[in-house]
Amino acid sequence: MPAFAGELPEQAVAHAMRERVGPIGQIAAATPVSRGGALARRGQICIAAELRAQARQDRLAFRRLRPRFQPRQIRGAEQQARVLARRCRRDARPCRGPRPGRDDAGRAAAHRLLAEGAGVGAGQARAVLRQRDAVARRAASLCKADLVTNMVVEMTSLQGIMGRYYALQSGEPEAVAQAIWEHYLPRSAGDALPATSAGLVVGLADRLDTLAGLFAAGLAPTGTKDPFAQRRAALGLALSLGLKGVDFDLRQGLQMAAEELPIPATAESQAACLDFIVGRLRSYLLEREQGFRYDVVEAVLAEQQANPARVFRAVRELSRWVARPDWNTILPAYARCVRITRDQPEQFTVAPEAFVDPAEDEFWRALQTAESAPRRPGSVDDFFAAFLPLIPVINRFFEAVLVMAEEPTVRANRLGLLQRVAALAKGVADFSKLEGF
Repeated sequence: MPAFAGELPEQAVAHAMRERVGPIGQIAAATPVSRGGALARRGQICIAAELRAQARQDRLAFRRLRPRFQPRQIRGAEQQARVLARRCRRDARPCRGPRPGRDDAGRAAAHRLLAEGAGVGAGQARAVLRQRDAVARRAASLCKADLVTNMVVEMTSLQGIMGRYYALQSGEPEAVAQAIWEHYLPRSAGDALPATSAGLVVGLADRLDTLAGLFAAGLAPTGTKDPFAQRRAALGLALSLGLKGVDFDLRQGLQMAAEELPIPATAESQAACLDFIVGRLRSYLLEREQGFRYDVVEAVLAEQQANPARVFRAVRELSRWVARPDWNTILPAYARCVRITRDQPEQFTVAPEAFVDPAEDEFWRALQTAESAPRRPGSVDDFFAAFLPLIPVINRFFEAVLVMAEEPTVRANRLGLLQRVAALAKGVADFSKLEGF
């Protein structure tokens, strides 16, 4: 597991959100024009020599292919090459300042969201935490600076790559430069993931801000149009958290992002945004390469959809359980408890002094043991480790007693026991969605 894997503390994240870009009335001050200008004015491309070498290689390749083109095509290509070369040379000199209107104003730069929680893990030294926080904050303030440069304007695929070179040439630490590049990762399924906590944190902030803002503005993607690449942003958000194993509640993240927007974000827009992210996560898990069953994915998403890291863990664990040869004896025992209680509108309280059958006493003792067993949040393995000893007890209970007894007190007690068993899976999975339930 990565060194920074773990839970991002909500209190620290909320504190970072307050310091992210200031009041919403000053949101324009965080755009690449103002924040990126400071770096762009100082920046020099440290790969000018590499660019010249690449240009020489391109010219040689072009000469070899020249007989295949018409004279008009050749002249057009040479003209484009000269224009691009001039702009490359301009970028190789210190920039004289930002150019208004050339930035991507649709995305607020310099996100500080989650920076306070960068790489936070139990038992880590305070000095290490402060250092990681500082890296994330600095990277967040510079991560969009390269968008105002001519190089990225001409070749947008270099965003982040050029930002890293600009940062290094400007004297920024290697960790900051690396985070500037990594905050764009992953760009698609199968792409590399951020290797540093700062890159992960800044990337989460960027995607949360983008998705929350566009949904609040009524610009959610449609079946045929996605001009702001929101599907890619949602998948990158889910994969960054899920594959890195970082516990984070997307509902709270979207709420924090919504509080910083210059427009109101309704609860409906945030719910729609979360559903959109979950939809991309579902599609990824159901891809042929992943090999997860549809009912397994749906069972886990029903309880843990807001936490991609737990979803990934739970889907893998539940897939192993449903493949066990004794699965047909495990699921029916739990299903009997759920089916008889799920239509009951009342939540019954168990009164041990009202037990009338030894099977009830045995059930009660086994249930208390299962409820007190140590369990990690959302862990399917821990749930079944606690539930397996209950299976023979449940079977004997149903053989010995009539749950729907005529006596109201006895009936309520027995229903209360079964409701407590059904509640063991809360926050883990909705097993009623599994095949054979």
